[in-house]
Amino acid sequence: MNQFLRDLSPAHQVAALFLLVFGVLAIVSTVTFLISLRERRNAMHSESWRRELKVFQQLLSTTWFMVVMFWIGWALGEGVATLLFALISFLALREFITLSPTRRGDHRSLILAFFVVLPIQFILVATARFDLFTVFIPVYVFLAIPVVSALSNDPHQFLERNAKLQWGITVCVYGMSHVPALLLLSFPGFEGKSAFLVFFLVFVVQTCMVVQHLIARRFAYSPLDAGPRMWRWLQREPFAPNVSRSFNWVSWAVGMAIASVVGALMSFITPFGYGQALAMSLIACVAGSMGHLVMKALKRDRGIPNWGPKGMGVTGANGLLDRVDALCFAAPVFFHSVRWYFGV
Repeated sequence: MNQFLRDLSPAHQVAALFLLVFGVLAIVSTVTFLISLRERRNAMHSESWRRELKVFQQLLSTTWFMVVMFWIGWALGEGVATLLFALISFLALREFITLSPTRRGDHRSLILAFFVVLPIQFILVATARFDLFTVFIPVYVFLAIPVVSALSNDPHQFLERNAKLQWGITVCVYGMSHVPALLLLSFPGFEGKSAFLVFFLVFVVQTCMVVQHLIARRFAYSPLDAGPRMWRWLQREPFAPNVSRSFNWVSWAVGMAIASVVGALMSFITPFGYGQALAMSLIACVAGSMGHLVMKALKRDRGIPNWGPKGMGVTGANGLLDRVDALCFAAPVFFHSVRWYFGV
């Protein structure tokens, strides 16, 4: 079987990988649907169990979204993939800005962000001008946005307004633009297989987030609950309860460890050795999980549970930023770590 897969062309190997992932997701989704159907007809579990099932269904739908998105990007080629990520970046930035108060004096800066900065950033990615695309937003846009804002003659909360906009551009445009950039990295002997690199990044980060979340939910902290020793070890008080009720160092460490091992086991689909895949997974998971926590703090500051409240899509993107926020932080750190270490 191993030899059969090795004999396939790079395109067929990627297609086989997606087929395997879609198959696993279809089986898990079917089982979850049947369980929820049975529960609706004849409730056999408590309310908290049904809430956990609902959370798991949401995580499953997020995983479907991510896999389908990358399958479309791979199937339609690098150019279309870059365009697809540019569209996702546009919608995510729109979501971010919609929930960040702006004034009339910000209109020119917003036009600059959406219709100049974003297209230029992804054009730089598509043309593989990595030296320029890595500094375009942190250097040039960082200076250009406040200059345009100052020309609008509105000094009211000038620093706060510009900081919010720059923050949104950095996370939604700069961070997301590094995902299609991975497709253009050129490893000797790895030609035509860059989609594996994107899949690797998404899979390990998503695994870390799911494991961390499930452990935190399953072993929720309760000072009156004295269960088995292992149970008490996992049952830790939230570290930053005002930001996240589910984040504690134990669940975070377990999520990191499992995702890193999963990444190491997937080293055969990457240009990395076993130890290198383990290290790269660890780097991506740290960046992704910490970024997700930061985005939660932003949501608490805005007074919202999700970027698309209750799935109603009031921002026009239906909580898209909730699905990609960890990736926006993990992608640039992963990309630059790979380039620095492997010199590609």
